[in-house]
Amino acid sequence: MALGKKIRQLREELGMSQAQLSSQGGLSQGYLSQLENDEVQNPSAAVIFRLAQALNVDPRVLMDAAGYDSGANGSGSEFAVTVDPELLRFLARFPRQQQIYLLGLLKTLDQQQAAPADHQVERSLAQRLARAPAKQRPRDDARPPVVAVEEAQRLRLEAHQPLPGALA
Repeated sequence: MALGKKIRQLREELGMSQAQLSSQGGLSQGYLSQLENDEVQNPSAAVIFRLAQALNVDPRVLMDAAGYDSGANGSGSEFAVTVDPELLRFLARFPRQQQIYLLGLLKTLDQQQAAPADHQVERSLAQRLARAPAKQRPRDDARPPVVAVEEAQRLRLEAHQPLPGALA
């Protein structure tokens, strides 16, 4: 069954109007109408999870209807990429711009973990430069890049700042 038909079926079983579901799912009524009429291709996982929560169904029901790939066994009970549903529900509460910002932070952290040896070398270089007597230190414009250390410091500072547009 297509996603739109499944959403409409579940909504009608609950006796909900489009206005009620769109309000509870955090969508515009026009967008919900487009979803129900299969005019939207590949809605985001956040949208699917918000709708599943508003419809009180397991998100996998809507994921299957949307045609997301299921696991190797094909039963649909396990998806190839598993993400904690609680994490997705949490992320779904944020506006799209904040989701993009968080994704960028996570990608940066992932890249830093992927190459720990490079970071160790750069940290070691920065430590040696800091310990060198002033006369032996290279001029600032000749310093070797210590981008990873500076980036890590910037990320630590940003981690303590509220997200742009975040509710207090």
